[in-house]
Amino acid sequence: QVQLVESGGGLVQAGGSLRLSCAASGRTFSSYTMGWFRRTPGKEREFVATISRSGDSIGYLNSVKGRFTISRDNARNTVYLQMRNLKPEDTAVYYCATSPKLYPKHEEADFGSWGQGTQVTVSS
Repeated sequence: QVQLVESGGGLVQAGGSLRLSCAASGRTFSSYTMGWFRRTPGKEREFVATISRSGDSIGYLNSVKGRFTISRDNARNTVYLQMRNLKPEDTAVYYCATSPKLYPKHEEADFGSWGQGTQVTVSS
């Protein structure tokens, strides 16, 4: 079981930037597809971005394309989410997650281990 710890959340004004990090324990990080999800109160967890094991295949939620960038460093067992031009509607708790599938669906069911989440708040 991989343990995940997110960091980098905070309060930022609209138009600002944040970089989230997700550090994974264990030696098998590079064998997982990684994903970022987010959840706002009263809503289900929403897919944000995913990156393949080698980083050569990436997918994004349409509303974050061009603003968010997912990347990973397998040597550091870390996945990142660079967020730019943040909007109030990006406010949520952000989670990273692992998937053993090569090309998982962009939904919770295809992802296994989850971090505890990091709060991102964007003020208008």
